[in-house]
Amino acid sequence: MLKKVAEAGHDNEKFKAPDTTYNGLPGCCHYERDLQPVQSETYPHHPAKKNNEFYVRGNCASCKARIEKAAKDVGADGAEWNAEKQTVTLDFDSSKTSSDKILKAIADAGHDNEKYKATDAVYNSLPGCCLYDRDFTFGEANSKVHYEEKATKHENHNEHGASPADGSHSKKEKSIDGVVVTGSRAATSLNKKETGLVFNIDKKELLKAACCNLSESFETNATVDVSFSNAVTGTKQLKMLGLDQKYTSLTKEQLPEIRGLASAYGLNFIPGRWIESIQLTKGGSTVTNGYESITGQINTELLKNAKAPETSLNLFSDFNGRAEANITSVSPINDKWSQTFLLHGNGTFGNTDMNHDGFLDRPKGTQLNAAYLLNYNDLEKSGFGSHFGINFIRDERTAGQIGFDKKLAQNEQPAYGVGIDISRFQVWNKTGYVFKGKPYQSIGWMNQYVYHQQDSFFGLRNYSGQQHTYYSNLIFESIIGNTNHKYKTGASFLYDGYKETYLTDDFRRNEIVPGIFAEYTLTGLKYTLVAGARVDFHNLAGTQFTPRLNFKYDITPQTILRLSAGRGFRTANVFAESQHYFASNRSINIIPNGGNIYGLKPEIAWNYGASLQQEFKLFGRKSSIIADFFRTDFQDQVLVDLDQSPQQLTFYNLEGKSFANSLQTQWDFTPFRNFDVRLAYKYYDVQADYTGGRREVPFMAKHRGFVNLAYATNKNDKGGFWSFDTTLNWVGKQRLPDTSSNPAEFRLPVYSESYAVLNAQVSRNFNKKIRAYLGGENLTSYYQKNAIVDFKNPFGSYFDGGMVYAPIMKANFYVGLDVTF
Repeated sequence: MLKKVAEAGHDNEKFKAPDTTYNGLPGCCHYERDLQPVQSETYPHHPAKKNNEFYVRGNCASCKARIEKAAKDVGADGAEWNAEKQTVTLDFDSSKTSSDKILKAIADAGHDNEKYKATDAVYNSLPGCCLYDRDFTFGEANSKVHYEEKATKHENHNEHGASPADGSHSKKEKSIDGVVVTGSRAATSLNKKETGLVFNIDKKELLKAACCNLSESFETNATVDVSFSNAVTGTKQLKMLGLDQKYTSLTKEQLPEIRGLASAYGLNFIPGRWIESIQLTKGGSTVTNGYESITGQINTELLKNAKAPETSLNLFSDFNGRAEANITSVSPINDKWSQTFLLHGNGTFGNTDMNHDGFLDRPKGTQLNAAYLLNYNDLEKSGFGSHFGINFIRDERTAGQIGFDKKLAQNEQPAYGVGIDISRFQVWNKTGYVFKGKPYQSIGWMNQYVYHQQDSFFGLRNYSGQQHTYYSNLIFESIIGNTNHKYKTGASFLYDGYKETYLTDDFRRNEIVPGIFAEYTLTGLKYTLVAGARVDFHNLAGTQFTPRLNFKYDITPQTILRLSAGRGFRTANVFAESQHYFASNRSINIIPNGGNIYGLKPEIAWNYGASLQQEFKLFGRKSSIIADFFRTDFQDQVLVDLDQSPQQLTFYNLEGKSFANSLQTQWDFTPFRNFDVRLAYKYYDVQADYTGGRREVPFMAKHRGFVNLAYATNKNDKGGFWSFDTTLNWVGKQRLPDTSSNPAEFRLPVYSESYAVLNAQVSRNFNKKIRAYLGGENLTSYYQKNAIVDFKNPFGSYFDGGMVYAPIMKANFYVGLDVTF
C-alpha cells in the first residue's frame, strides 16, 4: 500500500515518489520533500529522531511515570518520555537489553509505540486521564496533551496570560507551513475540567467596561450582583448566591485578601488594570484555601506573565470629576526571574449631586497604590518556583454635605460630613517545589502579613480600627499509585489582631487559628470526585470541623453534571462589615449570646449545589447553557436587624432558621462571527427568622435579568479593530426595612420599584499598542430619589443614608486611553 501511495506522488516512510509524478501534482499538493530523510523509522511530522529515540503514545504525568518505569524494569539505565514530541529517549547497554525488548515492555504496560501495540484489555484498564488517542499518526501532536499543565498548576491556574486586547476573545495562533490556524477562547469561560463550578474571567472581559477596580470588574458577569450600599459614602458591595459579600472568600494570589477591617472598602484596593485574571467559584471551594468560604470564592491574579518586557499606561476620566492613572510594567529579568511594577493613582474632585439633596453622591478624595512582584520559575529543571509581592495603599475620602469643611473640628461643623482615611501594607511569598522525576508530587508554602489601619468619622460618631494579620499555609500534593488517585494534605495558621474604637467603646481581640486539612481526588473515565475536610482550632470560636465535597460527571463530552456540598464558618466583624449603615443616626445595639466575639457566636452555614452544563452547536457555532441551583442553610448567623426600629441597628445570633435559595440559568451563544450574546435569569429566595418573625432579607430582589452583547470587527493589517459592548441589568422589587414608626414623610414603601440599568462602551484599538475607549454607565438614568431619609436634618433622629436599593447617580460618561510600550 505504501508503494502505491508513493506511485501516486506522495513520499512516505518506506518509498519515495518518482520526481516526474511529484512534479505532475497540482501546485497546492507540492509538499516539502526535504523536511526529513525518508527511512523506515522516520515519520513526516517531526525532524529525524535520534537512534535512541522512539515514538510512544501517552497523555499525562502518570503516563510518563508508567512508561519510564516499564523501560527501566527491563534493563534501561535511563528513560525520558516527552509528552509534546510523544517520544521516549532510552539509555541502555545493548549487551543487557534491546530497544525491541524495552518497547515490548512499554506496550505491555499499556502504551502503543512504533513497534508494538498494547492489547485492548491493558489499554482499557488505564486510568481515564491516560486513555490517549490511539489513532493519531506517530509524529503528530496528541490533542489530549496539555503541555502547559505543569506550569499552570504551580502558577495558581493562570491559564489566561497577559496578552494584548483582541475584541472579546483571547487568541492563540500556530503557524504550520505558512498556514495560520487561529483559535478563539472566550473572555469568560466555564472550566470543564474543574470539579467545581469555576468561571475563568480573562482580562479581555475586564476591558468591556470601565473596570477601575475590583468592585467594577463584574459589570458584564451574571453571577455576581454589584450594588451601592450607602448613599453617603458611595461604596459598592458584591453579593453572590443571594448573600452578602462577607460570605464569599475574596482572595488575591490565592491568599486571604478582602476580609476583616477591609470588608467595607477593600474592593477599591485592587485596580482593574492590575488584574490578569479572576477565578470565580460558586459554592463550596477547596478546603486547602481555608474555612471562611460559604457561598464561593473569588480569586484575583495580578499581572506577572510576559515573554518580553511590556509597559502599559492607562488614563481614565469621567465627566463628573473622577480621574485615574495606571502604570504597569512586566518584564523578564532572565530565563528564570521576572518582575512586575504596578502603580495606581486616582482622585475624585467634583461635587456630584444629581438628586439635589445637598449631599455628595460619591466621596471626594485620592488613593495612591503601589505594588512590586518578583517571580522565580525553574520548575522544569530544579523543580523550584517562588513568588514574592509587596503592596502599599493610602486612601483618603471625604463625603457628606457639599458645604462640609474637613479642616474644622467635628463639634464646630455646621454641615454633616464623613471622613475615611485608610493605610494598608501587605507582603507575601509563595514558594513551591516539584519533586524530580515526580511531576505529580509537589510541596508549597504560602505566607502573608497584612497591616490595616482605618480612621473615620460619620457626622458626630467616630470609628477607628487596626488589624494585624499573619497567614501561613503549607500544602503537600502527591498520588496514590497513579494520577487517578491524588491527594493534598497540609497545615495552616491564621492570626488576626483587632483593635477597634466605636464612640467611646474599645473592642480588642486576638484570633489564633491553627488548622490541618486533607483532600482526596478520584478521577474516573467520566467522573471526578473531590472530598476534603479540615479541622481548625479557633481560640475564640472553638474547634471547627469543615467537610466539603465536589462531584463532576460527564454524561457526554458536551453534558456535564456537578454536585457540591460543604460547611463553612467565620467570625463576624459587626462594625467593619456594617459601616454602610453608619451614615445614619441609628444607635448600635448588640444582644450578646455567650460568644467570645462582641458577645456573639461564630457564623456557621452549609451550602449545597447542583448544576448542569450543556454545550451544543447553534448557527454552526459553539453555544452553551448552564443552569445551577444552590441552597445555603445557616446553622448559626449574626443577624443584622434593621426592622426593630428605624433608629436602631441591632445585632444578635440566629434563633431559628435562615436560608438562601439561588437559581440561575445562563445562555451564551454566538449568532455570527465576532458577536457574542450572554443571557441570564436569577431567582433568589432569602429569608431569616428575626425576633419579629420570619421575613425576607432586605435589599435582595427575588428576580433579576441580564443581557450582555459584545461585538468586535475584524483586525486590520496594523492589528486595529473596533469593539462594542453593552450590558442590561434588570432588578426586580426588593423588600425594604420597616420604617412604619417614622413620621409619614420619612417612611419607605414596603417594597422598592423594579428598575433597569444599561451600560455601554465603544473602544478602538488603533494597533496592538494604542487603544481608546468611550463609555456610559446607567444610561437609563434611573436613580433612587429618596436615597437619604430626612436629608434636610442630618443630625436629627430620622436621618438615614443606608436605605439604598438602586443607583444614586444618573447617567455618567467616561473616556480612557491605553498605551503599551
